[in-house]
Amino acid sequence: MANETATLAGYVAALQFDDIPQDVLARAKVLTLDFLGSAIRARREAESTPALLAMLRALSLDGDGAATVFGDGKRWTPAVAALLNGALGHSLDFDDTHADSSLHPSAPVVPAAFAVGELVGASGRDVLTAIVAGYEVCCRLGNALDPTSHYARGFHPTATAGTYGAAAAAAKLFGLSEQQIVSAFGVSGSQAAGSLQFLVNGAWNKRYQVGAAAMNGVIAATLAKNDFIGATESVEGIHGLLVGYTDTPHHDKAVADLGRVYETMKIGVKPYPSCRYTHAAIDALIAMRREHNLTPDQVKRVEIGLHRNGITLTGDAATKRHPSSIVGGQFSMFFTGALALEQGSFGWDDYKRLGDPAIDALADKFDVVQDSRLEGKTHPFGARVAITTDDGVHERIYADPSGEPNSFPTDQAMAQKFLQLARPVLDGGAQPFADAIMTLERFAHVAEATGLARRPAA
Repeated sequence: MANETATLAGYVAALQFDDIPQDVLARAKVLTLDFLGSAIRARREAESTPALLAMLRALSLDGDGAATVFGDGKRWTPAVAALLNGALGHSLDFDDTHADSSLHPSAPVVPAAFAVGELVGASGRDVLTAIVAGYEVCCRLGNALDPTSHYARGFHPTATAGTYGAAAAAAKLFGLSEQQIVSAFGVSGSQAAGSLQFLVNGAWNKRYQVGAAAMNGVIAATLAKNDFIGATESVEGIHGLLVGYTDTPHHDKAVADLGRVYETMKIGVKPYPSCRYTHAAIDALIAMRREHNLTPDQVKRVEIGLHRNGITLTGDAATKRHPSSIVGGQFSMFFTGALALEQGSFGWDDYKRLGDPAIDALADKFDVVQDSRLEGKTHPFGARVAITTDDGVHERIYADPSGEPNSFPTDQAMAQKFLQLARPVLDGGAQPFADAIMTLERFAHVAEATGLARRPAA
């Protein structure tokens, strides 16, 4: 242990826009745009959104405020905006993933940064700095937790480590001191919560608990700003995050090369709206379908080999072979794999095929197994795919899914993904908003950019 809480707090307090390399800032803008595309589309289409809005109305939490909910016409109070943007942006399961920590950094961090940025009248440079600070904190804490151990205990790292990342982003925009940020992290330790139990019945907890992480980070930083005394040593202490949430803590990973190596550059993006552990297999299935000109009737059996984390999240045949809900589909290697093999593609609109007899019949030919060859690797998202036909067995191993840093899409491809998601909601306003996010550092007031994404809900 090396005072990880104070070290991270000191880093956040001291970080300046000009300290951040240009490639890191450029990547942060692209990741932010990618996340906001999912949030905007989910405002109109995610099936859990009406329940969230109804809850806010019932509790009189839907009052006007200073913050934007992207794709929504009204202005919200900052904490509620963080909640909604976090939940919405994670609803499609189309948002970014940091492979080493197996968490989605933008979902808790970006909503917290924009909510507080609008509250305090921050510039685009300020908000970008806060986003990078939040990415670095949550990704490093996710690494330190050890995702395999964290998952084995039933925790969802985007909601646990993500609370600290949201607090870091909010604290940076409030201009908190190192000691105040320590307190904000102390409060975060009491709020870091996210259970994997949603996997059992395809529940909406996953998206809500990530929105709650964004909101809780804003609350933690606001308490600290107002001289609330939070626990010290929240990360490394005797009852801290790395004691209560993992069996194999890696304290050094929380602060290793802090300020020199940017975890932000290790964040990947998703080509498919499903759990990241399904993506390498989907890549392989689409490629093999094309290469061998496969049709479903030619396929006798498909075996998918995954890392044990992937089995935990997507591979339980008893509950995941024929999902009936979107969340169930997002976490089903059987459904996503069968869909990709049957049609040679997979996008958000394809969830309309849940319960399709043709997809269910093909899913019955799938087996998902743990593959030891995928264990012990830095990135656990690889897959082995073996397709048996009358011609024999066709097999491939993909070490990484597409969209990782070594195959990161071009800015043009990322803009196209954003526009496909956002245009049904923002119409002609999608392109100006995308342009604003990609030049965010030029805005003296971030609200000038966020205001371009406010649209009355249909």
